[in-house]
Amino acid sequence: MPSQTSRAQLLARLDTQWDVLIIGGGITGAGILLEAARRGLRALLIEQRDFAWGTSSRSSKLVHGGLRYLKEGQIGLTRESVRERQRLMDEAPGLVEPQSFMFADYAGRKPGRWLFSLGLAIYDRFAGVKTRAYDRPGELRMLAPHIAEAGLKGGLRYLDAKTDDARLVIRVLQEARNKGGEAINYLACTGLLRDAQGVCGAEVEDRISGQRHTIRAGVVINATGAWADTLRGQIKQPKKLRPLRGSHLLFPFWRLPVAQSVSLMHPADGRPVFFYPWEGATLVGTTDLDHGDLDSEPHITADEVAYLMAALHFQFPALQLTLDDIISSYAGVRPVVSTGQADPSKEGRDHVCWLEDGLLTVTGGKLTTFRVIALDALEQAAKRLGRTLPAMDEAAPLFEPPARLNGHVPLDARPRLSGRYGPLAAQVAANVAEADWQRIPGTDTRWLELSWAARHESVEHLDDLLLRRTRIGLLLPHGGAAHLPRIRALCQTGLGWDDVRWAAEEANYRALIASHYSLPPREQIADWRQPTTQQPASQ
Repeated sequence: MPSQTSRAQLLARLDTQWDVLIIGGGITGAGILLEAARRGLRALLIEQRDFAWGTSSRSSKLVHGGLRYLKEGQIGLTRESVRERQRLMDEAPGLVEPQSFMFADYAGRKPGRWLFSLGLAIYDRFAGVKTRAYDRPGELRMLAPHIAEAGLKGGLRYLDAKTDDARLVIRVLQEARNKGGEAINYLACTGLLRDAQGVCGAEVEDRISGQRHTIRAGVVINATGAWADTLRGQIKQPKKLRPLRGSHLLFPFWRLPVAQSVSLMHPADGRPVFFYPWEGATLVGTTDLDHGDLDSEPHITADEVAYLMAALHFQFPALQLTLDDIISSYAGVRPVVSTGQADPSKEGRDHVCWLEDGLLTVTGGKLTTFRVIALDALEQAAKRLGRTLPAMDEAAPLFEPPARLNGHVPLDARPRLSGRYGPLAAQVAANVAEADWQRIPGTDTRWLELSWAARHESVEHLDDLLLRRTRIGLLLPHGGAAHLPRIRALCQTGLGWDDVRWAAEEANYRALIASHYSLPPREQIADWRQPTTQQPASQ
């Protein structure tokens, strides 16, 4: 990722002609940049905020086939997703990790053992490996202590995968840069350039310095996700997207101990809800609601808190979880193409590519299938460029192999470093103080990850460091405020901030955590112990 010096150098080169300009720094844009760079194209990605600021740091963290999409008849999407999941697990272990899922089988509760088993058989067939199994109640209690006992017959178990979604974006961008692609954050598109053939570039503004630049490209790709209609509006195109909000809660693992993911259909409306171990905590999600205001950072609502707490109370009544147990919350907005369904959850999750007046919009789809989305986008981009792009070996790995780590690296740290940093892992591990190999209490994050990010990963604000390069803003109470003195000692010099800048960044970060990653006012949250607590109406 660019240092401050290379950022300045890249800004100085913006006015050269590019083959591809990608607007949007989430997983879709990053995937397109990587595949374009692999084909030798002069490709540039710009992001108006931070890399992965939007949906790609606020997902459910799952790299999965989308078992529920089978129910909606989306066989092709499920098959494609399962195969991409297998590929990512094979190529990026330590970043994309297997995650066992369990669905408890209760007397009288849908979908029931045999119907669910049929879906799992199809799932396994797509993956080419059998992972499904059925556990008796005694075995189930070992895997999910405190699970509701009444009517428990057993549980179905299967395999999917999980990731740190923001780190996956950073790893893909790292691979793209190694192949000649360029990416820069906090560079906003303020207008599209047009010629006789349509869109041919963009006017941009550096959100750090305020300087303006002009970028020209053979094809401009709109990869802004849920915000894609905003850019399309500049070329007078009607809105086609239905932004949907998904909100989540995080609990200390000791308070909600699950050895694997536990899934259930919410007792109020039958929507799938899950609880699973992630980065040293337990993650609970998700909702699926229409979201209106795309100009402001999304956050969980009081009704969504009550909805998720109702699912927890239903599945783990003995734990007597309360609002005081919650570490943090977060909400993300999914880009879904509207088909007019009354129920947001019934909208399709396939991706789309629209070439309109020279602007190629790529949106929809899933985190898991970012490579397939990128390939479809480049197929359309080639038409705009008027040339055939070089064919690539489909079996060629997406990620370069990780660097060999020396014996001084703790064994339990090696998979994490290899997965997150790949060829840079040995550099990350070099000259690390013994104390910085330790985990930050309550997380799987090691102190050295902070100092590396501060020096090498385009951190412009404190929330970039604590919410996306690392995730301790989600994993620790009050966004990890208790650790800010040590974080300052580790990172301030690498960031190049003076004391005044650090104080301002810390104040802004604390305010952001309080307003968007904490709970709404307690008095607004309904009693979730009532059996009729349904998913709230769309907002």
